[in-house]
Amino acid sequence: MARVLIIDDNETMREGMAVTVRRMGHEVVTAGSGSEGLAALKKQAADFVITDLKMEGVGGLEVLEAVKRIDPSCPTLIVTAFGTVETAVQAMRLGAMDFLQKPFAPEVLRLKVERALEMRREKLARQRAEAEVEVLRADAALPYGLGEMVGRSPQMRALFETIEKVAPSDVAVHISGETGTGKELVARAVHSRSKRADGPFVKVNCGSLTETLLESELFGHEKGAFTGAIKRKLGRFELADKGTLFLDEVGDMSPNLQLKLLRVLQEREFERVGGEETVHVDVRLISATNRAIKQEVEAGRFREDLFYRLHVVPCHVPPLRERREDIPSLVEHFIRKLAPRTNPNIRRIDDAALARLAAHDWPGNVRELENAVERSLVFANGDSIGLAALPAFLREGASETSLAVPSGNMTLPEILEDLERQLVQRTYDKTGGVKTETARLLGIKTSALYYKLEKYGIGGAAGKPREEPEDGNKGEGS
Repeated sequence: MARVLIIDDNETMREGMAVTVRRMGHEVVTAGSGSEGLAALKKQAADFVITDLKMEGVGGLEVLEAVKRIDPSCPTLIVTAFGTVETAVQAMRLGAMDFLQKPFAPEVLRLKVERALEMRREKLARQRAEAEVEVLRADAALPYGLGEMVGRSPQMRALFETIEKVAPSDVAVHISGETGTGKELVARAVHSRSKRADGPFVKVNCGSLTETLLESELFGHEKGAFTGAIKRKLGRFELADKGTLFLDEVGDMSPNLQLKLLRVLQEREFERVGGEETVHVDVRLISATNRAIKQEVEAGRFREDLFYRLHVVPCHVPPLRERREDIPSLVEHFIRKLAPRTNPNIRRIDDAALARLAAHDWPGNVRELENAVERSLVFANGDSIGLAALPAFLREGASETSLAVPSGNMTLPEILEDLERQLVQRTYDKTGGVKTETARLLGIKTSALYYKLEKYGIGGAAGKPREEPEDGNKGEGS
């Protein structure tokens, strides 16, 4: 059903046209003068405008010019009892879709309305397609790409299970994790396994835009809404209709925009910036942040009601230091992905170089690891990446901060296990045996540390963990 605005100072003609259009199943708004019609158009957008030519005050040609300023995509039909070739030419030059001379049969008007609305649909479809292409082009220009999610660790297997369970539903998903862990990959995985997979996946980085720009990016704007708004722009919510909208770094959103986002989630509708037309959307929302969002709520920086709207199903992406066993698989994945365009001769990484990668903490997580592998490919010789090809910060780690790479006929899992033992032992010694501090430096939970201490026989740890002394003295078994 379309909204059709009919402007004519002749009540009989105006109501006659209204009856014809209503019988077609469309909503009709009528106005008895040009000024009244323009006021109605500014209050609520129309899909088609039919206007009389000769009216007191604001005439049909002035209405036509105003319609083109307000909404260039809205077709306009001029009707008049005083038709001339010159008038018709002028109307068409100003952008009228067609010119109709009174009197005319209802069947003729119906054909004009059908043709106009079809033109409107085609034009809006082109605008939407152009906007989607622009968004996709921007996504393709991103400075990094993590490929598909890779990992066999217990943490990643649990994450994969959560994705499979939550994807088919339409509930909101909130993804937490440090920068570079691959939160966008989780969002894309949820979308691709959902019933919206054939719809668009649209993303917005809420932390990279000012409040004004982010509002326009999310909700779109009308022509003239602010300086530089030379045409109507569709927002990401509209572009994501029937699909998924991914709001990255949602914790950076201002309180004002948090309130507007809450309204969209509750009512599934919004207005573009500078506009009065209500836009209805059907969008699944996935959000992400690297902040401790619960603490932001407690501090009053993030709305509690919005938190519960976004946080229906939480997904946590663990940092790479907590799943070191995934590093070999990730490195292999990045070599396959990057070598063809960087160094096609490289097929693998040698054990010593891989052990050095596995021993690093990777504060930039998977993104930093991928960057290191790509740099190593550039400097590698032969068919493998060796120690000499690694970035300087990894090569220089061979001083007192490096770990001794085991030699002999050991498998890769055995090498990685020995490196882990060395790292736990060194950190434990560095903290004087204070287990809570050891766990903090290693970036693991205290319960996980007790397991590793017992596994490697470090510090005599065994049995159920006990609390550390508050004065910082050595803990049990020190």
